[in-house]
Amino acid sequence: MKILELVRWQDVIDILLVTIILYRVLLIIKGTKAARMLMGIGLLFLILLFSKFMGLYTIDWIVQSLWAQIVLALIILFQPEIRKALAQMGEARFLPSFASAEELRSIEEIVKASIALANRQIGALIVIEKETDLKDFGEMGTQLDARVSRELLMSIFHPTSPMHDGAIIIRGNRIVAAGCFLPLSLSAHYSKAFGTRHRAALGLTEETDAVVIIVSEETGSITTAVGNKIEKNVDMGSLRDFLTDLFITSDSKKK
Repeated sequence: MKILELVRWQDVIDILLVTIILYRVLLIIKGTKAARMLMGIGLLFLILLFSKFMGLYTIDWIVQSLWAQIVLALIILFQPEIRKALAQMGEARFLPSFASAEELRSIEEIVKASIALANRQIGALIVIEKETDLKDFGEMGTQLDARVSRELLMSIFHPTSPMHDGAIIIRGNRIVAAGCFLPLSLSAHYSKAFGTRHRAALGLTEETDAVVIIVSEETGSITTAVGNKIEKNVDMGSLRDFLTDLFITSDSKKK
């Protein structure tokens, strides 16, 4: 009881905030190379404790020297995860991605365009913005402000179009940019069969919460990517359900 009397309400808030921060950090690095790096740092810390306990002065000196540079090492090693976390915290918006009156129509147009492109084996990279602002990626492409439609998507990705090699970015029910270049994922976890489009999609989802639809030029298959999850060989019904769950069902739950 005496211990409880010493606990202030500020201490409770302090512990809760630290718990929330640690939980969010673990969610961000879950399934990434940062998780294994974090385990390595934990092992280094255990070695430090062991060397002190056993009186291994040389090892203790080496580990202590490494700890002096640990902050810089963390920034370098966890750069993608740090950038992703800061982007999610600093650029989050409180409005749903799709305008409520247009959400079903926009999703249906995206689904129809994706299937049509896949049937013709025309490569495509469709990025749908969620909470993280993709303005920086959009600025590297051709700026547009056009309503989402099957016909426009088909024309952008047509092989004769000068913008067909890049990605398009959709915000709400508008196509805001086309011919955009995305960061390529360097992760060794993904299949070597993945081409540039797939690597670009995965690179973007590693840094943001964007949803990406990839249409393969070689096989005509459709792949979806969001977070660390990818789904290959998606059909029309699955793609429609996937987008509906992300942009309509989830928004309804928030409201």
